[in-house]
Amino acid sequence: MRYAKTVLLTGGTELLVRNAVASDACALRDVMQRTHAETDYLLSSPDEQSVDDEQEARSLAETERSDNEVELVAVVDGKIVGSAGVAAVGSRRKVVHRACFGISVLQEYWGMGIGRVLMESCIDCARRAGYTQLELEVVADNQRAVSLYRRAGFEEYGRNPRGYRSATVGYQELVHMRLEL
Repeated sequence: MRYAKTVLLTGGTELLVRNAVASDACALRDVMQRTHAETDYLLSSPDEQSVDDEQEARSLAETERSDNEVELVAVVDGKIVGSAGVAAVGSRRKVVHRACFGISVLQEYWGMGIGRVLMESCIDCARRAGYTQLELEVVADNQRAVSLYRRAGFEEYGRNPRGYRSATVGYQELVHMRLEL
């Protein structure tokens, strides 16, 4: 699925949200390493990311050709500062209507509205792909993210009190949220 959108953020910063392409592999892996080191709210730790540049490039090329999945990058001044993606929950008829998504933004770019633009872009892509439900999991303590998702219309449908186990804070409660598209 092809996607590209330029947005002017508060303060006049120009943000480009576009498909991640194979040539972004190295930069995107670096951003993923950094974002996963900057917060305890993301699924993996930096040392768990074992994909190399070549594998990442192949994965990005495959996703770019997909009709129903997308990997997006947020670009400021030519630099990737975040990413987001939409992935099918499954291919079986009973779940083909569902997609999940996730977002990460470099800490130095928090509070600029980049997460909101990435989320809106994912919602747009999910609709264009024909999904009727978009899902996510968010750490309950991550109130900024929970608030962002609620403002966009996501509704909580359950919690897992021991959904994540952080090396620094122990168990973290996960909030399951969904948006009807």
